[in-house]
Amino acid sequence: MNITERIGAAPMSGYQWLIVALCTFMNCLDGFDVMAVAFTGPSVSEEFGLNGSQFGLLVSVGLIGMAVGSMLLAPFADLIGRRPLILISLTLGTIGMFGAAMAPSVTVMGFFRLLTGIGVGGILASTNVIASEFSNAKNRGLAIGIYTAGYGIGATVASVVAKATVSGDWRIVFYVGGFGTLLALVVIALLLPESIAFLEQRRPRGALDGINRTLARMGMDSMSQTDLDQAASGRAEARQTSSGWLKQLITPTILLWITFITIMFGFYFVNSWTPTLLVEDGLSESAAVTAGMAISIGGTLGSVLYGLAARVRAPRGVLIGFSLLSATMMIIFILSTSILWLGLGIGVIVGALINGCIAGAYTVGPALYPSNVRSVGMGWALGMGRIGAILSPTVAGMFKDAGASATQLYVGAAAVVAICAVALVALRRHDPESATAGKEPATV
Repeated sequence: MNITERIGAAPMSGYQWLIVALCTFMNCLDGFDVMAVAFTGPSVSEEFGLNGSQFGLLVSVGLIGMAVGSMLLAPFADLIGRRPLILISLTLGTIGMFGAAMAPSVTVMGFFRLLTGIGVGGILASTNVIASEFSNAKNRGLAIGIYTAGYGIGATVASVVAKATVSGDWRIVFYVGGFGTLLALVVIALLLPESIAFLEQRRPRGALDGINRTLARMGMDSMSQTDLDQAASGRAEARQTSSGWLKQLITPTILLWITFITIMFGFYFVNSWTPTLLVEDGLSESAAVTAGMAISIGGTLGSVLYGLAARVRAPRGVLIGFSLLSATMMIIFILSTSILWLGLGIGVIVGALINGCIAGAYTVGPALYPSNVRSVGMGWALGMGRIGAILSPTVAGMFKDAGASATQLYVGAAAVVAICAVALVALRRHDPESATAGKEPATV
């Protein structure tokens, strides 16, 4: 039995929940980063004289950076370790946030937004894996749900800071983000251990001591050199039996990509454009920020609610329900904002549902792949999902400049999210947790 299997079968210790909490803290940076641009959008656009397309491009630059970070930095996690890559990424994020705060022009700000995105991409690619690796099988869905909730927490903090500085200096929001990222760099350097799955697989100098030190903190028995050798032998056999896995799983892989693309399209549309659209739809800037805050508050709860629901029902089925409800409530939200209290209440629901969809995608995807190629399959899915994240702000900006109203943009984004449910229905026969699944991918 390798380390992953041992952790999967053992109860969760307080130390493991601490690691999940650290990963959640780092995911807060993603939420703060994206919403820092969204909530300061009207002020930034006014200062630099940006139209809708230009502002959408500024938002997309950060998302492009995340995709670059996920694809280019993440592979180094398997070479130098998860922990060193996270520290490097946090350093890039700190520089990027402070640089954006001091930017004299939109071009300079765009460069630092790109740098921040690269750092955040490296962080997300590593923390998602660590949160999963340190969770047992029973609580993995809940742990990923808590981890995903970090986005909503960070976004809520960004909304509070932005609301406090409405009609003030928008740069304060980015300074706060810079100091928050710097704090994360110090905390992670002190508390986060190296992934024991990485130590088991790469076996750098002192790997066995590092593994046993972490296992002791988790209240688990230590490993011997013989155990490491046996695990390595098992991985070699698994690689031989898994050749050609992508060809055999091409259909569920494409459907999973569609799921990630459509969910992230809707997710980043809601989180990036809502304050700006509501201001142009007649709400005051303060009221628009409050509406965005309501969405962020809902986001802190939605992923945890999904995780709890997925403990009693099949994750794919729960995600279908979340995606359809998200699309419906997005339309109701934009139609109800004229009544502020009603719009705020529905905004909380929208935030909960769309954030729950992100947690659901993280939970549904791994089950489609055999364990020895699961990281590869999920890595591609996350990378493809960034296409939706990158396109969302830019496409919305283009349609806005062409004369589309806030209601039309929200209806269009809701239609994209609804496509996710169609892809998930098509995944039924490939889902190992569905009663009618014809074949489990773990047998590949």
